[in-house]
Amino acid sequence: MNHAMNTPRRLLLATGLCAALPTMALAQQAWPSAKPITLIVPFTAGGSVDVNARLVAQRLGERLKQSVVVENVAGAGGAIGVAKAVNAAPDGYTLVAGPDSAIAIGKLVNPSAFRFDPLKDLAPVGMLNTAPMVLVARPGLEAQTFSDFVKLAKAKPGKYNYATSGVGTVLQLAMELLKERSGIFVTHVPYRGGAQIATDVIGEQVDLAMLVSTSAIPHVNGKRLKALGITGSKRLAALPNVPTFDEMPGLKGFDMVSWTGIFAPAKTPPAVVAQINQELNAVLQEESVRSKLVEQGALPGSGTPESFAKFVQAEYARNQKIVQTANIKE
Repeated sequence: MNHAMNTPRRLLLATGLCAALPTMALAQQAWPSAKPITLIVPFTAGGSVDVNARLVAQRLGERLKQSVVVENVAGAGGAIGVAKAVNAAPDGYTLVAGPDSAIAIGKLVNPSAFRFDPLKDLAPVGMLNTAPMVLVARPGLEAQTFSDFVKLAKAKPGKYNYATSGVGTVLQLAMELLKERSGIFVTHVPYRGGAQIATDVIGEQVDLAMLVSTSAIPHVNGKRLKALGITGSKRLAALPNVPTFDEMPGLKGFDMVSWTGIFAPAKTPPAVVAQINQELNAVLQEESVRSKLVEQGALPGSGTPESFAKFVQAEYARNQKIVQTANIKE
């Protein structure tokens, strides 16, 4: 009896699926063919986000047989470029290389500039790359390890300072979390961009700096700066003798990285998002791409859109706690 009642339903479902298949096939064939794909980089040309985006864009274009044009839309800490992607047509022809600061921090520290909701207004496509950060110290600081520095800082609260490339960067958040977990007070000295920071720490004008691994590695290996610890969960091949904070007493589980991902406008068809993700993963497996990323101290990303979406949500939630606890405001 039940079987007889279910048969019309099954027929309807089957008919519906058959009717939908040509449409789905057409949609998949149609993309990408209409026009070039734009990959927005929300910063000026020449920075690490731009360099990595261009590296991947070129290979993506070759794989998709459609040009992928990088468009630099700088301003407001990445807000203007990401907002342009949020407001673009969700047709798969506009993507954005979204860094941690613009996606998972900006709205928390400067809501007036970041008027979009990164968790609702963007469709995560996939991780482009991650890079751990390195806490470095000036050559004359009387500390060889992070534990040494904690003792110094506890003996003289407020005496020491640290530099980052700006308020509300992942660099500042990583240091603020370290301060909270270590029970120390160190003053933040925000710079506009990172170029001058290493010079000033080497010149003993600043005590410490939190640097992305790319910037820190040459100075540490050149013995111009002392590395006190790495924020990622694994030691860096380029700095094998520098421990992670996760290895240190009281800091188990500490794991923060700088990252950039590829995002599309929120209502981009899931089939298109899946296709871009598949091609992105293939590009990131190529030895030429991997070696160029690793040269910069970055690790190639990978994974599904779903796993990347969960990662972004977890980053946003953790950053929200850090921002509130440390009262970080732009």
